[in-house]
Amino acid sequence: MPAQLPLDLPHRPALGREDFLVADANQTAVAWIDLWPSWPQPALVLHGPAGSGKTHLAQVWRHTSGAAEADAARLLASDPPDLLGPGTDLLLDDADRVIAQAHDRAVVERRLLHLYNVVRERGGHLLLTGRSPPARWALQLPDLRSRLQAATCAELGAPDDQLVQAVLIKLFVDRQLRVAPEVVRFLLLRMERSFAEAERIVDALDTASLAARKEITVPLARQVLNAPGPDGDTDDDNDKAPRESDDGSGDRG
Repeated sequence: MPAQLPLDLPHRPALGREDFLVADANQTAVAWIDLWPSWPQPALVLHGPAGSGKTHLAQVWRHTSGAAEADAARLLASDPPDLLGPGTDLLLDDADRVIAQAHDRAVVERRLLHLYNVVRERGGHLLLTGRSPPARWALQLPDLRSRLQAATCAELGAPDDQLVQAVLIKLFVDRQLRVAPEVVRFLLLRMERSFAEAERIVDALDTASLAARKEITVPLARQVLNAPGPDGDTDDDNDKAPRESDDGSGDRG
């Protein structure tokens, strides 16, 4: 029987508050998101390493609040009132990189200060994400620096094994995919500890399973992990240390 061609159908991300898994690494940040709109300051900054779930949690807030969203291009091309539209709340993801990588940093900082002031005047809120807190952004505009350093900050730590495992299981369940525990354990031993990588792997396994008309098993997971990733690496390139048996026959505790 010929392999089935997978349809390139979009998978709707789950952005409800109940869809974000809470663990020690992110519980403080989640608590602040849950506190909205009763934040003590106009701005909240979520910060943490890549893969810690900042963007996912920020999108949960945007979905709940109905906030507008800006990126570097829109911040430069639109006046702050136009970015907000009729609303009062706005999300700027990767704010530290938007500022640091701007061709004209002074213009970006002035626009961000204007945006902060408009949000505050309207009684709204500004949610920023970054890899570090604003005190380490080396802001050049004193007024912007003082406002963002006074903002509430919430740190997300890198997800631990238990959280990544729970995320993998939830992603499979969201897609109505039945996967044996040994497959999840096999993936957990070999993958980067990040939400983005978990989503990428589950998507790749879903596509490979449909194309081959096979269940998701350890051999299929090995095949997907050994395929070149976005950076050209394979699992073999990164999996240097001895691991559990590849056949998934180890301890199931």
